Amino acid sequence: MKLKSAFAFVFLSLACISGTNANPFKRLPGKEKIEASPKYFATYQGLVVNQSRKPIPGVQLFVSGTGATATTVANGTFSITAQPGDTLLVDHPGFRSLRYVLSEATTIELLLERDNGIVARDVNPVQLIYHSVPANLSVASTDVIYSPEILKSPTSNFRNTLTGRLAGLYTLQSSGLPGSDGASFSLRGQTPVVVIDGVIANLTQFDLEEIESITVVKDALGAAMLGVRGSGGAVVVSTKKGRPERQQISFTAQTAVQESLGFPKALNAFDYATLYNEARVNDGSTPLYPDSVLQAYKNQSNSLAYPDVNWRDEITNRTSTFNRYTLSATGGNRYARYYVSLEHLNQSGFFKTVDSNAYNTNNSFKSYVIRSNVDVSITSKLTGGIYLLGRILNANEPGAGTPSILVNLLNTPANAYPLLNANGSFAGTSQFQNNLLAQTIGSGYRQNYKRDMLVNVYLKRTLDEITPGLWMQAKVAYYNTLSEDQNRSKTFAVYQRAGTGYTTFGANGTQANAQSIAYQGRTDYEEFSIGYDRTFNNAHGLSAIVLANRDNSTDGFINVPYTIIGTSGRVAYNYKGKYILEGAYGLNGSNRYPDNGATKVGFFPSVGFGWNINQEDFLKNTRWISRLKLFGSYGKTGNDNPGNFTYIQRYFDGPSVIFGTAASGNTAITEQTLANRNITFEKASKLNLGLNAAFFNDQLAVGVEYFSNRYYDLLMQRGRNTSLIGNNYPNENIGINRYKGWEAKLSWQKAVKDFEFFASANATLVRSEVLYSDEVFQRYDWMKRTGQPVGQRFGYIAESLFSTNAEITSSAKIEGYSPRPGDIKYKDLNSDGIINQFDITAIGRTKPLVYYGLSLGASWKGFDISALIQGVQNRNIYMGGINPNSLSSSYWAFQNNGLGQAFEHHLDRWTPQTAATATYPRLNIGVNDNNQANSSYWVRSGDYLRLKNAEIGYALPASLTGKFKLKTVRVFANGFNLLTASSSEIMGRDPETFDGETYPLQRVFNFGINIKF
Repeated sequence: MKLKSAFAFVFLSLACISGTNANPFKRLPGKEKIEASPKYFATYQGLVVNQSRKPIPGVQLFVSGTGATATTVANGTFSITAQPGDTLLVDHPGFRSLRYVLSEATTIELLLERDNGIVARDVNPVQLIYHSVPANLSVASTDVIYSPEILKSPTSNFRNTLTGRLAGLYTLQSSGLPGSDGASFSLRGQTPVVVIDGVIANLTQFDLEEIESITVVKDALGAAMLGVRGSGGAVVVSTKKGRPERQQISFTAQTAVQESLGFPKALNAFDYATLYNEARVNDGSTPLYPDSVLQAYKNQSNSLAYPDVNWRDEITNRTSTFNRYTLSATGGNRYARYYVSLEHLNQSGFFKTVDSNAYNTNNSFKSYVIRSNVDVSITSKLTGGIYLLGRILNANEPGAGTPSILVNLLNTPANAYPLLNANGSFAGTSQFQNNLLAQTIGSGYRQNYKRDMLVNVYLKRTLDEITPGLWMQAKVAYYNTLSEDQNRSKTFAVYQRAGTGYTTFGANGTQANAQSIAYQGRTDYEEFSIGYDRTFNNAHGLSAIVLANRDNSTDGFINVPYTIIGTSGRVAYNYKGKYILEGAYGLNGSNRYPDNGATKVGFFPSVGFGWNINQEDFLKNTRWISRLKLFGSYGKTGNDNPGNFTYIQRYFDGPSVIFGTAASGNTAITEQTLANRNITFEKASKLNLGLNAAFFNDQLAVGVEYFSNRYYDLLMQRGRNTSLIGNNYPNENIGINRYKGWEAKLSWQKAVKDFEFFASANATLVRSEVLYSDEVFQRYDWMKRTGQPVGQRFGYIAESLFSTNAEITSSAKIEGYSPRPGDIKYKDLNSDGIINQFDITAIGRTKPLVYYGLSLGASWKGFDISALIQGVQNRNIYMGGINPNSLSSSYWAFQNNGLGQAFEHHLDRWTPQTAATATYPRLNIGVNDNNQANSSYWVRSGDYLRLKNAEIGYALPASLTGKFKLKTVRVFANGFNLLTASSSEIMGRDPETFDGETYPLQRVFNFGINIKF
């Protein structure tokens, strides 16, 4: 009763408009009957079976509201006392929950379907951004995964669980750093917004067990109500809510072992020194290492004088740990429902530590996440809820910084210096003063603390007294985030042996003690909506929603509110579930435009149609067709990308200048980039056509969609500008790109006695094209960016490696460079005998990107097994790095002004003896302007096929768990990033983190147990 009273106080204001003058406290559940009770109780006899019509023993059944329970016996039968109109709740491990409304018929049969998410995604209600729609009446292009699929991936970020599971969604996990390993994702080539329980929030790292479903919304119709934020589509996260059933407590404990993938393989000291000598000779210098030194490296006769250190092995562990503990409780009755959870995650990094430090110098990430979702029926017509999320995220790393250490690994050869001197001090030289071990264990530590809070409150009032099906809702949300850095790093000295003593470089400094705010922000969101859902004469269905909302945010860098405000709506009509017509719009804008920051509003409409062909009379009696729907949509969407005050001509203080004979300078004023007072929204027109079908009682399901999206008014700088004005041109709404492609889904599931299995595949093909970019005049067609894929890389086309001086003489001259045998030979596209900017063209494959996923699974009695395979085709990666003169490239030899490392693939370099088989140009010290220019030579295939996830589990029999008053006990083992097949061109590196500069991806072997009470 205290809970009810508290909620009554919070919701007092809306309760007062419930159409009565009575005191709202007197209308609390329990004080007044909400609905008339049935006149009699009945004893219901039933049978629970699976899809193969086989009885299921040990199934628990619960009558909502009364608390009556029953459990099926060995032959799957049960008996329970209830009233007609009551809801029978059925839950069983491995099966989807069932809600069955009892009628006057007292003999019933209940069919439970396996909870593999394959059928559920096609028949469950579609959760869109601000509302849900019955699947058969949905016209929007969506795809969804549910909790059972999400929980199979042992990861801290839900982005990583989406890989390969959803058609249209492409992910790239470019780092395995604890706490920062979330994959980036794009939806049909664009970046979607993340919506959590109807509120846009950029949160992707929280308790996976609290997620009920994740839906991708891909077309204009589905994202129309986002208005100026709809062009990229949306990833909609729906968290778990309480249900009117007996309380269930769930505890999950998991522990995992991680190991890194795809390290660049550095050379040992002997091979390094040998190749270094060769590179110096190629550059016209004398060898640095005499034969006696090479032999000492090879024999390892004196490791202090001739070190050979495997730095990767010395400062990193082969494995690290990942532990997660989750406790949740759910339940409720007709008055209040709740879902609460608490999770603790502890993930360690791979750096080695020493016991002599009183603090942790390893990478680590710890999180504490609490979720509380409470829904309350205040009166028979008024409901409300408070959804709370709290996060505490703590990260740790060595004081030198993880990025710095990883880069120095690429720049430190095996013979640079010993790990430690004979006296135990950190070794080093004048050239190498950052001893890697000292950076790892002797540089102190850094910590980051993040605190996040999300509050989402709503009130919903039915207005059936005005007209049945009418309702209104008010929602308020608040998000606050704070990120603090603590710097406890310190400097260290390194020592080089000099005769009988040591030369010191650097100094052993005192430990810093500095704190700073890295980031802080807050968001408040307000929404008011009115909706209507009704069916007339069992034929005409009408659904509508109109809402007004305001989203206001402030971050810690630009302390000026960014506000999006406007209205949006949707209306849908269906006739007997056969024909569906739907329209939606967004009418909103932001305050980042001219006219003194006034809100600039855009209108973004869309329309869609659907035809459930299987509902037609000529197919109604065709039993082998379960579903057959044709649908399509077309609309306009927006993207708000104005920047900060770009419409204002700004002037900043510049350097001091001297006028006349003044003794001191005068402050100069520098004009910034030209203002653009005509800046507006980026826009897109989107077409989507699709066909979904299912056969043989939903055992076989197929889906095909075609999309064509034209993005226009894209902000970019004019290519045809001039420097004569003495300033930079602003971004203008001039660009046009197109993305089009196909998506396909196919699934099959079957039950044969105790054995059930499923398979689900999806594939997406996306082709992009630059339609207009106002590029500079290009003398030749092959130089044009227009008509090429978006983001296409340009460079020279490499034909081969020069073999002889005669070949060089007879080939086109390279402007500004005199090639030698072993250098890269480029194609002279315009046949003018000179290799220069006029020979630059698109490099790499320009075919459309294809990505796909295949989910497989089977169950037998209490055992279950599943796997996810995903892959990508026609993906290019550039091994030389974005910057051709990168000092830390792990693919070029002897970078960092000649001090850098060399790697195993450099053993296959060009020499006169290996000219026919060489895969790497001749060696040289430092930067080579010809060989390291952007060219097709460094483009490699990024295609890969990965066993992304696999799981095996066993649920103990109910006859055993019941003895200990437990509902279910399931033990399981799963893995992540388990096996990868990729091109041999990338030399065994991981296709997603191939550069060596970033924290490598982790292969995870996870073991866990789930207990439900």
